[in-house]
Amino acid sequence: MSPVEVISGSCPIILAMPHGGTFVPDAIFARLNDNGRKLADTDWHIDQLYEGLLPQASIVKAGFHRYVIDANRDPSGKSLYPGQNTTSICPITDFDGVPIYLEGKAPDGAEIARRLAGFHAPYHAALEAEIARVREKFGIAILYDCHSIRSNIPFLFEGQLPDFNIGTNEGQTCVSEIKQIVVDICAAAKGYSSVLNGRFKGGWTTRHYGRPEQNIHAIQMELAQIQYLQSEQLPYAYGDKNAAALRKILKSILEALANWAGHQSREQIQ
Repeated sequence: MSPVEVISGSCPIILAMPHGGTFVPDAIFARLNDNGRKLADTDWHIDQLYEGLLPQASIVKAGFHRYVIDANRDPSGKSLYPGQNTTSICPITDFDGVPIYLEGKAPDGAEIARRLAGFHAPYHAALEAEIARVREKFGIAILYDCHSIRSNIPFLFEGQLPDFNIGTNEGQTCVSEIKQIVVDICAAAKGYSSVLNGRFKGGWTTRHYGRPEQNIHAIQMELAQIQYLQSEQLPYAYGDKNAAALRKILKSILEALANWAGHQSREQIQ
C-alpha cells in the first residue's frame, strides 16, 4: 500500500488529510493491545465527508493510521502544545491517555526513525510537491488541513469541544482575509459552535507550510465528530443526515476560499 494518495486538482485549494487512514502494517498491529487495535483516534470518514465538495481541489491523503506515525507532528518530536496533554509523533497512548501497545512492545528510537522514513517523510514529500505545483500554476496556494475528533476527551480538553475549531497558529499561517472567510461562515452557521485558535491552533502541517509572505497559506479545520457521525463510539458509523447538513457549510467554506484565491490569482496575472 502506498503511504500517500495524491489527486492533483485545478484550483489553488489543497485538502490535506493526515489522519483519515486506517492501514497498520501487520508487524505493528501485532504489537498493539486490544485498546490500540480499536484505532479509536482516527479522523473517521473524513474523506467521505469532504468528497465532491470542491471537485477541482487537490487532495493529499495519508493511507496509514496515526498510530503508525503521526503525519501532523513535528518530525523532531517537539511538542506542538507544551505544557498540555497531547500524543507524540509515534503515539504510545490514545487520546484518553490509555496505553495502545502490549507491554514491552512500544517502538524504540530506531523503530520510530524507520516509520518516519517509511510513512511520515513520503506523505510530506507528496504534500510539499503538490503545494509547489499549485503555487507555481496559480501564484497562490491555500492548504486546508482536514481533521476531526471526538467532542469530549477530558485528557485533552475540558468540556465539550466546539463544532468548528479553526487554527491559524494565532494568525501566522495565512492572511487575515482567509481566516475571516472561514470564521464568518462558521459563526453564521445556525446550530453550530465555533472557535478560532482555541484548543487546536493548527498542527505541524499548518505551522510548517503556512508562509503567507510567499503566497502559501495554511489553515486547519478540526471538526467535532458528533456533528457527522452516528455516534462517537464503535463502530463510528457515518451519519448521513448530520453529515449532509455539515457538508453544506463545508462546501460554502471551500467555495468561498476558492473564489478568493481565484481572484488573487487573476490579479497577479494582470
